[in-house]
Amino acid sequence: MGPYDVIVIGAGAAGLMAAIEAGKRGRSVLVVDHAGSMGKKIRISGGGRCNFGNTAADHHNYMSHNPLFCKSALARFTVNDFIGLLEKHGIAWEEREQGQLFCVRESGEIVKMLAKECSGAGVKLLLNCRISSVDKKEIFSVITDKQTFVSDSLIIATGGLSYPQLGATGLGYKIARQFGINVLETKPALVPFVFKPQDSAIFDGLSGISFEAIVRCRGREFQGGILFTHEGLSGPAMLQISTFWDRGEPLVLDVAPGIDAQEEFSAKQQSAMEMPTLLSRFLPKRFARKWCELYGYSRPMRSFNKKEIMEVSRRIHEWEIIPARTEDYRTAEVTSGGVDTDELSSKTMESKKVSGLFFAGEVIDVTGQLGGYNLQWAWSSGFAAGQYA
Repeated sequence: MGPYDVIVIGAGAAGLMAAIEAGKRGRSVLVVDHAGSMGKKIRISGGGRCNFGNTAADHHNYMSHNPLFCKSALARFTVNDFIGLLEKHGIAWEEREQGQLFCVRESGEIVKMLAKECSGAGVKLLLNCRISSVDKKEIFSVITDKQTFVSDSLIIATGGLSYPQLGATGLGYKIARQFGINVLETKPALVPFVFKPQDSAIFDGLSGISFEAIVRCRGREFQGGILFTHEGLSGPAMLQISTFWDRGEPLVLDVAPGIDAQEEFSAKQQSAMEMPTLLSRFLPKRFARKWCELYGYSRPMRSFNKKEIMEVSRRIHEWEIIPARTEDYRTAEVTSGGVDTDELSSKTMESKKVSGLFFAGEVIDVTGQLGGYNLQWAWSSGFAAGQYA
């Protein structure tokens, strides 16, 4: 069938946005996906309410080999542009803490909106279609289990490796490499940590405990909730820092942000109160008890000398822990690494080596922080690719 002007591989956020924009320009567009339904990750985003963007979205919220690469696309299709689309379709939205934007009702509304926009732009959608290979001579050939489709332009919007249970594969990276395009090492990002076996034994029984902390690693820091799991540490602050962490590095935690621990301890230095009891004034009781056991601090305050008070205070604000690893792609929100941004035009998302080959979304080495930034990148990069494909 065809030839088409544009074939998009991937019916997720970036692919659908790219298809809509290309279709609006009068291009004939086919979207192909091996999944049985479109926008699977959109549906589960934000606990089913779709955290579709963030009011603070700019290049500072993204990690990439080239941190400025995402700047152009984010400026040309902003969170307000996406809100305009929602309002056109009568979809109610709300802003929550830290600028996070959600659907009031359910994320399925956004998927329906994108389907309507695709239909209005004349985009054809082919699901349950497995791609066996891609080739380019004069034009692109996409060989599938249905038939071979051909097009002038090809947009790769296959996502990353996170959520393999939803059908994520490494197809986009494979196609990039096939055309001689550099792909940077990928790893799970926005993902919980797993304790070393010895730490797992120490913190056994703390699963489900959560509190506010600041987590630091490699010059980055995030404040937010941390959560003890059966395997290690999760929660927003932990997921955020995971993008910057490499195996073997320590995480430094301030488990009592905003509290002057030394002042609190000094005020009770003559007291018969036990250290765990004092700590449980601003930390969960079970954690305070376990933490004090770990360092031999389970004793009355009056037994601590000044030097020890300083040591405990420092440790409260600079508690070091070295995780064994992060969890894998099954629990990762996104994939960091991917198609090297040096290989692409930041304006058009087109390959510098292969004319007519575009990339959009998570397959590119641009990883947003938690809180709507990754979907915003999908909309913005998809929009950019669709403007030029």
